[in-house]
Amino acid sequence: MESTNISFRENMKARLKKFVLELIKLCQSLPKSQEANIIKNQLLRSGSSVYANYRAACRARSKAEFFSKLSIVVESR
Repeated sequence: MESTNISFRENMKARLKKFVLELIKLCQSLPKSQEANIIKNQLLRSGSSVYANYRAACRARSKAEFFSKLSIVVESR
């Protein structure tokens, strides 16, 4: 059971990392305007925070801490 959890966590981290990299590519393709820059900044902050918060949740010391940190990920989605 524990190996399944570790496999799931690593798979999710890889998927979130891929998401952030694709988000960066998307932001690079947006037009160069003041409005687009505001949208790009918000997209990058919110998209990358999901990955960062999930990584922090995976380093939790207990199940309770994991679920607490994971709730931050769900909220920021």
